Amino acid sequence: MSRRTSMIWTFAITSVALFMTTLDNLVVTTALPVIHRDLHASLSGLEWTVNAYTLTFAVFLITGAALGDRFGRRRMFVVGLAIFTAGSAAAALAPSIEVLILARAIQGFGGAIVLPLTLTILSAAVPAERRGLALGAWGGISGLAVAIGPLVGGAVVQGISWQWIFWLNVPIGLVLIPLAALRLKESRGPNDALDLPGVGLASAGLFGIVWGLVRGNSVGWGSAEIVFSLLAGAVVLALFVLWELRTEEPMLPLRFFRNRTFTSANVASLLMFFGMFGSIFLLAQFFQTVQGYSPLDAGLRILPWTAMPIFVAPIAGALSDRIGGRPLMVTGLALQAVGLAWIAEVGSATVAYSSLVVPFILSGIGMALYFAPVANVVLSSVRPEEEGQASGANNAIRELGGVFGVAVLASVFAHYGGYGTGQTFVDGLGPALYVGAGVVAAGAVAALGVSRVRRPQEQDAPQSVLAA
Repeated sequence: MSRRTSMIWTFAITSVALFMTTLDNLVVTTALPVIHRDLHASLSGLEWTVNAYTLTFAVFLITGAALGDRFGRRRMFVVGLAIFTAGSAAAALAPSIEVLILARAIQGFGGAIVLPLTLTILSAAVPAERRGLALGAWGGISGLAVAIGPLVGGAVVQGISWQWIFWLNVPIGLVLIPLAALRLKESRGPNDALDLPGVGLASAGLFGIVWGLVRGNSVGWGSAEIVFSLLAGAVVLALFVLWELRTEEPMLPLRFFRNRTFTSANVASLLMFFGMFGSIFLLAQFFQTVQGYSPLDAGLRILPWTAMPIFVAPIAGALSDRIGGRPLMVTGLALQAVGLAWIAEVGSATVAYSSLVVPFILSGIGMALYFAPVANVVLSSVRPEEEGQASGANNAIRELGGVFGVAVLASVFAHYGGYGTGQTFVDGLGPALYVGAGVVAAGAVAALGVSRVRRPQEQDAPQSVLAA
């Protein structure tokens, strides 16, 4: 098999796997009203339907990268696909909200193994001169999958049933597994140790904080359960940092954060996903709950937002090699913030759809401009042998942003409004979107710390990036 053929196969397999696992972050959002009725789920249950996936996804992304380095990236890619496919089947068969949440957690664990390996496998297969374009396409596919999730979910729910959101993953997974085993090249990373204490501390700490955020409105922010959960989560995360500083083989080398570009890109990623995930979680329900549209119609109305990465991301990926990632990321985050604030300003129970089209387009362009260069920016800030850990760290951080975004914006929504009437929903939606817009705007400020221009020779001279 020629190098060109191998590169095409690698790009195709990793892109489909990336799209499938990333799509499941928000594909369920337009199905939430239906799941709410069918499984008699509470707001907290609906949040956990999203967060069970994104939390396990976020917590185990770095572990997934480490498993690939230790046992072989192709091998663990196949294992992750198998776990994700089995979790999808379990979600489709779920008879209750509790079982659905558990199945979503299994999906998230499988996806966490697959996603960082798509980036490291693709990066190794593409020559240096095409790296920006390939990783730009990777970022565009990732952004498209996140954003188009509500449309795909709406179409499936209306055309068949919400269970088929998950059934569709099964045949795709069953095709990808043998293709990956046959067509991808095996590779390993430099580290052969697993930081199990780090995994345990990170998992426990993040779970405590997310549990407190999700449960705060229902049981009271001053209750013993919430105070203990948030404090315990913070303490355990502090212990995680101390452990990572002392252990010889950390799951997340904290020295990465000495690099300004790496830190700035990851802070921007955290804040971008915070605002975007939380906003889509609520907006996908707004069109159904308030304006009475079907799941498919709700997804179609978000299309001006979700379709933009198809057109903009490839151009932005190519531009990132010429002008660097910073101007694209800053502009993209700023446009996303403006779009969200605009929607919050004009939003009402009877708002005309035409009033939302322009801010949706601005948000979509902004999302594409951010997603296209971010992977290349992050990977170019570390040594080539550390790309697996850097990929896992960046994906974990941005997924955590999504978890916190859904939890916090849902809390803001519940504080100011609720599901009682269309007006009460809008009463909560506006403040939540303003918070999301402010957080994304802060991400634009953080992105200013990314190096002005990424020098091509940095790929071949890793030590030069440490001075960036």
